[in-house]
Amino acid sequence: MSEGGPGPAPVVRLRGGRTFGRHNALIDVDLEVRAGERVAVLGASGAGKSTLLSLLAGSLPPTSGSVELFGEDLFRLTSGRRRQLQRRIGTVSQRSTLVEQVRVLHNVNAGRLAEWSTTRALGSLLWPRGVNEVREALERVEMGWALHERTERLSGGERQRVAIARLLVQRPELVLADEPVSSLDPVRAADVLTLLGDEALARTLVVSLHQPVLAQVHCTRAIGLREGRVVFDVPTSELDQPELHDLYARA
Repeated sequence: MSEGGPGPAPVVRLRGGRTFGRHNALIDVDLEVRAGERVAVLGASGAGKSTLLSLLAGSLPPTSGSVELFGEDLFRLTSGRRRQLQRRIGTVSQRSTLVEQVRVLHNVNAGRLAEWSTTRALGSLLWPRGVNEVREALERVEMGWALHERTERLSGGERQRVAIARLLVQRPELVLADEPVSSLDPVRAADVLTLLGDEALARTLVVSLHQPVLAQVHCTRAIGLREGRVVFDVPTSELDQPELHDLYARA
């Protein structure tokens, strides 16, 4: 399902599904996300949310159908061209993808690795580059004090903010966030989603969530997944309790 009508060109489009052995993780999905949208993917654990985001990111190929990113069929491209398109994506998840043994400065700078040579990246570990830009990004997420802090000393919420600062440095056109607030308390969850929804971070956001109320506050569109199928695709203003009850009810 997708929102019809004229508007910006699709940033990412999925037609098809994904199986793992005999398990149908996603079934007959027909979905597109347009530039500037803030899309929440809702559903119970095991509904297929993480699989959907992995397909949109191009980190997992569909078993059937296609994934188009910025107008190009990802899995009909050379690996080099596919990586070029994927560099325009930023990702964040509930599990920290930061390197805990290094300082926050280096983790934020990792947002630039796609545009740096290996020599420049290794050299930056000894003589950090772009320190002022990193500091500005950290200040945007209220973590300026942590520039030289060791990442392993940070709390879960602080690490999520560092991951977002890394995205600010990367400047992606599309952010895919897989349950980024599932381990955070309500206040910190709201703060992180406010940051993810900031247009200065990315033009387009797709975020998987367990809490519909967060989707209604921070997103403009909601996609409901149940047992691998899209069961609704509506503006968040049109979400209703019976629909949500059915989404999370036991099969």
